[in-house]
Amino acid sequence: MTAVDGDEVSTTTATARQARQVRQRGAFILLGSVQATLIFTLAAISVPLPRIGREFGVQRPDLILLSAAYGLTFAGLLLFGGRLADRYGGRRTLTAGLTLLAAASAAAPLAPGFEALLAARFAQGAGAALSAPAAMAVLRAVFPSPAAYGRAMATWGGLSVLGATAGNLLSGVISTLLSWRWNFAVPLVVAGAALALAPRLLPDTTPSGGRALDLPGAFLATCGITLASYGLVVTDAHPWSSADVLVPLLSGTVLLAAFWGAERRARDPLLPPPFLLDRRRAAALSAIALTACGTAMTFVVLSLHLQQERDWSALRTSAAFVPFAVALLASGRAAGPLIGRYGARAVTAAGLGVGGAGLVLLALGGLDAGTPYAYGLLPGLVLLPLGTAASFAGAAVLATDGVPLGQAGLAGGVMNTAMEFGPTVLFAVLLTLGGDASSLAAAGAALAALAALTALSRRTGPRPS
Repeated sequence: MTAVDGDEVSTTTATARQARQVRQRGAFILLGSVQATLIFTLAAISVPLPRIGREFGVQRPDLILLSAAYGLTFAGLLLFGGRLADRYGGRRTLTAGLTLLAAASAAAPLAPGFEALLAARFAQGAGAALSAPAAMAVLRAVFPSPAAYGRAMATWGGLSVLGATAGNLLSGVISTLLSWRWNFAVPLVVAGAALALAPRLLPDTTPSGGRALDLPGAFLATCGITLASYGLVVTDAHPWSSADVLVPLLSGTVLLAAFWGAERRARDPLLPPPFLLDRRRAAALSAIALTACGTAMTFVVLSLHLQQERDWSALRTSAAFVPFAVALLASGRAAGPLIGRYGARAVTAAGLGVGGAGLVLLALGGLDAGTPYAYGLLPGLVLLPLGTAASFAGAAVLATDGVPLGQAGLAGGVMNTAMEFGPTVLFAVLLTLGGDASSLAAAGAALAALAALTALSRRTGPRPS
């Protein structure tokens, strides 16, 4: 081979590598936009709920159900959605989920009454439950190299909290300037664009074929998670001792116990017990759940505090979270390089510690109506996102480390279930501890304790990344 031939081969190889990187970047942007939008949709009606109640003439219990409807079907169907992605292929399942999400998002703003809007929110959650784990299954195919996949997951981990932040920021702005119905335009546009671009940008992932779906396990998991979550959600409107709480909560707990027993005996379980009992993965999922809980609690508690105690408008309340969003973006951008240098476990532990400090600061001074925003709320609203973005990124890498291609959808389902577990189950439990300040302080202490455990395990065990 002559020198000229060698140069041509090198040029061709470099061109092919550059083209592959461009396709990977485009695929990641598409999938990341979908993931962030799914969490945005969860928070899209949180701020305008009072307006919806006045328009439809419904009271607080119905509004609580409307707020939780999306999350109930989202959380309940995630494990089944992950297995569908593994069996039938990530892109095919993603297409089905996005189609359902788009249809429900188109129906929601046209709802003539409360019942129609509630049904649309349930359907949105079902579409999200198919889309979220399928997006992660496709992402695994886009980045087949473990190192490249780890780098992608470091960025992916912060997308959910970014979507939640955008939902809380934009829902107030859109509702004030236009109408709460326009909030549904975001998932409709993103889902439509993703459906149009998916055949061009996303690989057609290989399904696992003959793997059984474990329908009994899917039924038990879906019903158990949904009932237990609903029981916890309605504690805001009913006492813990009431039948409205105890019946769904205990029924869901029994079904989940039956699900765990069934999975231990199943030949091809929906959720293989060893997958969840892996110590590194369990620690990572705990970090995701606690971080999601702390973030959700902050948005809910401060939104109510600013509007009810300080008499701020919805638009001004949304503006108060702008520093939160800026710090979140900065931390998310830095998380990937930090994970590459110090390891996912160290970054997760540091993020948990910083996030816990932010929550404690908010609890100590932020909820006093007489304390100025600049030094009562702002320090906590900066520290919390700096920590949560880092912990989400590191935990996402740990939770998916070593997962084979055939279980990528399962990993996505489990990760997203942890994200939903935090803002529902943990949130409801922490709110029983007393006032808002006590709940925030308890969440901060839990994050700090998990940070210490994560750091200690890093010293005594091998680094996974």
